Amino acid sequence: MSLVTRNALIALGITIALVGTVAFAINYLDQARIAELSTIEDQISIDALSLETQFSLLEAVPCDSIASSTTLSGELLTDLDNRLSYAENRLGSDDLQVIRLKKKYSLLEIRDYLITRRLALACGTKPVTVLYFYSNAGDCGDCDKAGYALSYLRDTYPTLRVYSFDYNLDLGALKTFIVVTKTQGPLPAFVINGKHFNGFTSLADLENQFPKGALASTTATSTKR
Repeated sequence: MSLVTRNALIALGITIALVGTVAFAINYLDQARIAELSTIEDQISIDALSLETQFSLLEAVPCDSIASSTTLSGELLTDLDNRLSYAENRLGSDDLQVIRLKKKYSLLEIRDYLITRRLALACGTKPVTVLYFYSNAGDCGDCDKAGYALSYLRDTYPTLRVYSFDYNLDLGALKTFIVVTKTQGPLPAFVINGKHFNGFTSLADLENQFPKGALASTTATSTKR
Protein backbone atom coordinates (compact mmCIF):
# COMPACT_ATOMS: atom_id res chain seq x y z
CA MET A 1 0.00 0.00 0.00
CA SER A 2 1.41 3.33 -1.02
CA LEU A 3 1.97 6.13 1.47
CA VAL A 4 -0.61 8.30 -0.28
CA THR A 5 -3.26 5.57 -0.10
CA ARG A 6 -2.52 4.88 3.55
CA ASN A 7 -2.76 8.58 4.46
CA ALA A 8 -6.02 8.85 2.54
CA LEU A 9 -7.48 5.88 4.44
CA ILE A 10 -6.34 7.34 7.76
CA ALA A 11 -7.92 10.69 6.89
CA LEU A 12 -11.13 8.91 5.86
CA GLY A 13 -11.18 6.99 9.12
CA ILE A 14 -10.70 10.15 11.15
CA THR A 15 -13.48 11.88 9.21
CA ILE A 16 -15.88 8.98 9.77
CA ALA A 17 -15.03 8.96 13.49
CA LEU A 18 -15.63 12.70 13.77
CA VAL A 19 -18.95 12.48 11.92
CA GLY A 20 -20.01 9.59 14.13
CA THR A 21 -19.05 11.49 17.28
CA VAL A 22 -20.98 14.58 16.18
CA ALA A 23 -24.03 12.49 15.26
CA PHE A 24 -23.90 10.73 18.63
CA ALA A 25 -23.56 14.04 20.47
CA ILE A 26 -26.50 15.57 18.60
CA ASN A 27 -28.66 12.53 19.29
CA TYR A 28 -27.66 12.56 22.96
CA LEU A 29 -28.49 16.26 23.31
CA ASP A 30 -31.83 15.77 21.55
CA GLN A 31 -32.72 12.94 23.92
CA ALA A 32 -31.64 15.04 26.90
CA ARG A 33 -33.75 17.94 25.64
CA ILE A 34 -36.81 15.72 25.22
CA ALA A 35 -36.31 14.26 28.70
CA GLU A 36 -35.93 17.72 30.26
CA LEU A 37 -39.03 19.10 28.54
CA SER A 38 -41.02 16.01 29.52
CA THR A 39 -39.93 16.43 33.14
CA ILE A 40 -41.02 20.07 33.15
CA GLU A 41 -44.35 19.20 31.55
CA ASP A 42 -45.01 16.40 34.05
CA GLN A 43 -44.19 18.67 36.99
CA ILE A 44 -46.49 21.41 35.69
CA SER A 45 -49.33 18.90 35.23
CA ILE A 46 -48.91 17.55 38.76
CA ASP A 47 -48.77 21.02 40.28
CA ALA A 48 -51.82 22.16 38.31
CA LEU A 49 -53.82 19.19 39.60
CA SER A 50 -52.60 19.91 43.12
CA LEU A 51 -53.77 23.52 42.90
CA GLU A 52 -57.19 22.49 41.59
CA THR A 53 -57.56 20.16 44.57
CA GLN A 54 -56.46 22.89 46.94
CA PHE A 55 -59.03 25.26 45.47
CA SER A 56 -61.72 22.74 46.44
CA LEU A 57 -60.31 22.34 49.95
CA LEU A 58 -59.81 26.04 50.60
CA GLU A 59 -63.22 26.76 52.09
CA ALA A 60 -63.30 23.60 54.20
CA VAL A 61 -59.94 23.88 55.95
CA PRO A 62 -59.15 26.40 58.73
CA CYS A 63 -56.93 29.29 57.69
CA ASP A 64 -54.20 28.43 60.16
CA SER A 65 -53.86 25.02 58.52
CA ILE A 66 -53.59 26.20 54.94
CA ALA A 67 -51.79 29.51 55.23
CA SER A 68 -48.39 27.96 54.65
CA SER A 69 -49.30 25.11 52.32
CA THR A 70 -52.05 26.08 49.90
CA THR A 71 -50.09 27.91 47.24
CA LEU A 72 -47.09 26.47 45.49
CA SER A 73 -43.83 27.18 47.24
CA GLY A 74 -41.82 30.07 45.86
CA GLU A 75 -38.88 27.72 45.40
CA LEU A 76 -40.91 25.44 43.13
CA LEU A 77 -42.18 28.31 41.00
CA THR A 78 -38.65 29.66 40.73
CA ASP A 79 -37.28 26.26 39.73
CA LEU A 80 -39.90 25.75 37.03
CA ASP A 81 -39.42 29.29 35.75
CA ASN A 82 -35.64 28.89 35.57
CA ARG A 83 -35.87 25.55 33.76
CA LEU A 84 -38.41 26.88 31.29
CA SER A 85 -36.28 29.97 30.65
CA TYR A 86 -33.27 27.73 30.02
CA ALA A 87 -35.24 25.63 27.54
CA GLU A 88 -36.51 28.77 25.81
CA ASN A 89 -33.00 30.21 25.53
CA ARG A 90 -31.65 26.96 24.07
CA LEU A 91 -34.49 26.13 21.69
CA GLY A 92 -35.87 29.57 20.92
CA SER A 93 -39.15 31.24 21.81
CA ASP A 94 -40.74 29.92 18.59
CA ASP A 95 -40.15 26.24 19.41
CA LEU A 96 -43.53 24.48 19.54
CA GLN A 97 -42.64 22.46 22.64
CA VAL A 98 -41.49 25.58 24.44
CA ILE A 99 -44.69 27.43 23.50
CA ARG A 100 -46.83 24.54 24.78
CA LEU A 101 -44.92 24.47 28.06
CA LYS A 102 -45.18 28.25 28.43
CA LYS A 103 -48.95 28.02 28.04
CA LYS A 104 -49.22 25.32 30.70
CA TYR A 105 -46.89 27.18 33.02
CA SER A 106 -48.81 30.44 32.51
CA LEU A 107 -52.04 28.69 33.48
CA LEU A 108 -50.32 27.28 36.55
CA GLU A 109 -49.11 30.74 37.55
CA ILE A 110 -52.55 32.29 37.10
CA ARG A 111 -54.10 29.57 39.26
CA ASP A 112 -51.50 30.04 41.96
CA TYR A 113 -51.97 33.81 41.89
CA LEU A 114 -55.75 33.49 42.19
CA ILE A 115 -55.56 31.11 45.13
CA THR A 116 -53.01 33.40 46.79
CA ARG A 117 -55.45 36.29 46.41
CA ARG A 118 -58.34 34.21 47.72
CA LEU A 119 -56.28 33.14 50.72
CA ALA A 120 -55.37 36.76 51.42
CA LEU A 121 -59.04 37.79 51.41
CA ALA A 122 -60.30 34.84 53.44
CA CYS A 123 -57.52 34.55 55.99
CA GLY A 124 -55.95 37.98 56.16
CA THR A 125 -52.56 36.95 54.79
CA LYS A 126 -50.47 39.68 53.19
CA PRO A 127 -48.46 38.21 50.31
CA VAL A 128 -46.16 40.41 48.24
CA THR A 129 -46.83 39.61 44.60
CA VAL A 130 -45.40 40.83 41.31
CA LEU A 131 -47.03 40.24 37.94
CA TYR A 132 -44.34 40.72 35.31
CA PHE A 133 -45.23 40.98 31.62
CA TYR A 134 -42.46 40.77 29.04
CA SER A 135 -42.09 40.25 25.31
CA ASN A 136 -39.76 38.22 23.09
CA ALA A 137 -40.97 39.93 19.92
CA GLY A 138 -38.10 42.42 19.82
CA ASP A 139 -40.23 45.27 21.14
CA CYS A 140 -38.93 45.26 24.71
CA GLY A 141 -35.32 46.34 24.95
CA ASP A 142 -35.31 46.41 28.75
CA CYS A 143 -37.08 43.10 29.38
CA ASP A 144 -33.85 41.14 29.89
CA LYS A 145 -32.59 43.63 32.48
CA ALA A 146 -35.97 43.66 34.20
CA GLY A 147 -35.98 39.87 34.33
CA TYR A 148 -32.51 39.78 35.89
CA ALA A 149 -33.57 42.38 38.48
CA LEU A 150 -36.65 40.38 39.43
CA SER A 151 -34.58 37.21 39.70
CA TYR A 152 -32.28 39.02 42.12
CA LEU A 153 -35.21 40.24 44.22
CA ARG A 154 -36.78 36.79 44.22
CA ASP A 155 -33.52 35.23 45.41
CA THR A 156 -32.99 37.95 48.02
CA TYR A 157 -36.56 37.83 49.36
CA PRO A 158 -37.60 34.14 49.20
CA THR A 159 -41.30 34.71 49.99
CA LEU A 160 -41.70 37.31 47.24
CA ARG A 161 -44.02 35.78 44.64
CA VAL A 162 -43.08 36.69 41.07
CA TYR A 163 -45.33 35.62 38.20
CA SER A 164 -43.82 36.09 34.73
CA PHE A 165 -45.92 36.13 31.57
CA ASP A 166 -45.16 36.48 27.88
CA TYR A 167 -47.47 39.36 26.96
CA ASN A 168 -47.84 38.10 23.37
CA LEU A 169 -48.50 34.44 24.19
CA ASP A 170 -51.58 33.23 22.29
CA LEU A 171 -53.53 31.95 25.28
CA GLY A 172 -57.13 32.92 25.96
CA ALA A 173 -56.86 32.75 29.75
CA LEU A 174 -53.77 34.96 29.70
CA LYS A 175 -55.44 37.54 27.46
CA THR A 176 -58.38 37.65 29.88
CA PHE A 177 -55.97 37.89 32.81
CA ILE A 178 -54.27 40.87 31.16
CA VAL A 179 -57.64 42.59 30.74
CA VAL A 180 -58.77 41.80 34.30
CA THR A 181 -55.54 43.11 35.80
CA LYS A 182 -55.77 46.20 33.53
CA THR A 183 -52.24 45.66 32.27
CA GLN A 184 -51.08 47.74 29.32
CA GLY A 185 -47.83 48.60 27.57
CA PRO A 186 -45.22 49.77 27.17
CA LEU A 187 -43.31 46.70 28.23
CA PRO A 188 -41.93 45.57 30.57
CA ALA A 189 -45.06 46.00 32.65
CA PHE A 190 -45.43 45.22 36.34
CA VAL A 191 -48.34 44.90 38.75
CA ILE A 192 -46.86 45.05 42.25
CA ASN A 193 -49.49 44.29 44.88
CA GLY A 194 -52.08 45.85 42.57
CA LYS A 195 -49.99 48.89 41.62
CA HIS A 196 -49.15 49.28 37.93
CA PHE A 197 -45.68 50.24 36.78
CA ASN A 198 -44.18 50.33 33.28
CA GLY A 199 -40.62 50.38 32.03
CA PHE A 200 -37.34 49.59 33.74
CA THR A 201 -34.45 51.88 34.61
CA SER A 202 -32.66 50.32 37.57
CA LEU A 203 -32.98 47.81 40.39
CA ALA A 204 -33.27 50.62 42.94
CA ASP A 205 -36.11 52.23 40.99
CA LEU A 206 -37.92 48.89 40.81
CA GLU A 207 -37.53 48.35 44.56
CA ASN A 208 -39.04 51.77 45.17
CA GLN A 209 -42.24 50.63 43.47
CA PHE A 210 -42.96 48.17 46.28
CA PRO A 211 -45.17 49.31 49.16
CA LYS A 212 -43.14 50.77 52.00
CA GLY A 213 -41.84 47.98 54.22
CA ALA A 214 -43.13 45.21 51.93
CA LEU A 215 -39.73 43.76 51.10
CA ALA A 216 -38.56 44.17 54.70
CA SER A 217 -41.56 42.18 55.94
CA THR A 218 -40.87 39.58 53.28
CA THR A 219 -37.36 39.16 54.64
CA ALA A 220 -38.64 38.93 58.19
CA THR A 221 -41.17 36.29 57.22
CA SER A 222 -38.57 34.18 55.47
CA THR A 223 -36.23 34.47 58.45
CA LYS A 224 -38.81 32.95 60.78
CA ARG A 225 -39.24 29.85 58.63
